[in-house]
Amino acid sequence: MFRKMRRFKQQISNEECIEIMKSTKRGVLSLIGDDGYPYGLPIDHWYCEENGKIYFHGAKSGHKIDAIKACSKACYCVYDEGYRKEGEWALNIKSVITFGKISLVEDEELAKKICVELVKKFTDDKEYARNELEKAFSRVQCLELTPVHMTGKLVNES
Repeated sequence: MFRKMRRFKQQISNEECIEIMKSTKRGVLSLIGDDGYPYGLPIDHWYCEENGKIYFHGAKSGHKIDAIKACSKACYCVYDEGYRKEGEWALNIKSVITFGKISLVEDEELAKKICVELVKKFTDDKEYARNELEKAFSRVQCLELTPVHMTGKLVNES
């Protein structure tokens, strides 16, 4: 169903893909939007090691929610900050693309956990997380991406 990576020598292991998913803070979520046009949006994520799912949060209504309700297929792309080999100008970047099924999280306790884990990616301020849950949780919709296919590769920009 999914294509094999054409430049397979650049492919990274599944373990490396997971490390990149855990360490990066954001990526681009792509959905099938209005009239079949792709709809890609930058978004924060949390990769849950316990179940291998990727979680997001946002508003309860809008283009993203409408697209998800119309079609559960999604693609999520992240990439690291890269590194340069000594004496070279080109960045070496690892990227991960995950295809899967996305759905709305209806379980309130899971949604609260997702929100807390997302805050942890940016700050360890527990008071901030508590205040955000208290003030804004009623307006938050969490999303769950269940991966079907994940690949990653190392690319040299030169």
